Amino acid sequence: MRVVIAEDDALLREGLSLLLKTSGIEVATTVDNAEDFLAFVENDRPDAVVMDVRMPPTHTDEGLRAAVRAREIHPGLPVLVLSAHVETSYAVELLADGVGGVGYLLKERVGKVERFLDALQRVAKGGTAMDPEVIGQLMSRRRAADPLAALTAREREVLALMAEGYNNGTIAELLVVSDGAVLKHIRNIFAKLGLPSDEGGHRRVLAVLAYLGRDAG
Repeated sequence: MRVVIAEDDALLREGLSLLLKTSGIEVATTVDNAEDFLAFVENDRPDAVVMDVRMPPTHTDEGLRAAVRAREIHPGLPVLVLSAHVETSYAVELLADGVGGVGYLLKERVGKVERFLDALQRVAKGGTAMDPEVIGQLMSRRRAADPLAALTAREREVLALMAEGYNNGTIAELLVVSDGAVLKHIRNIFAKLGLPSDEGGHRRVLAVLAYLGRDAG
């Protein structure tokens, strides 16, 4: 797997590069600004991108804009965005094309190497990897009268893990329940939220995230 790293913090950029290389992942290039990143991907399609949301010159959303633009240049280009703070609107915008192959993690997750690498692998394969803090905020921002209020505590746990991008088997392991129990919970969740029950894989995750992000600002 060839990965591009776009991060303006030199220490984090070099740390990410070393982490990926020691994990057997090729680093195609590292850049410290969105302009150089776009110049690279216009001529070369990497297997995945790890990118900071906020980059020079204004340190607001240049990284996010560049990630969206890169996916326009290369539809479905896997992008794992890193951010120092939870910005639910950024997460929702990144997911807007409904294609999959996207992730949004807080930078503090990079220190949890196995989870970070797992997230990158899932994104590179066309899946999703959303930070639990992002999911938590999306869920808490829903209106009081929303159907989420009808979910049981266990169904909310399953919904959160599903929205993070985990498959049924992993959810069952994390909650220490059977695969059949997870499937039953998911069917109940989709019925209560009015979502199509035949969605599979990352499309199912995107449907959930679209629902949760409907009121995000």
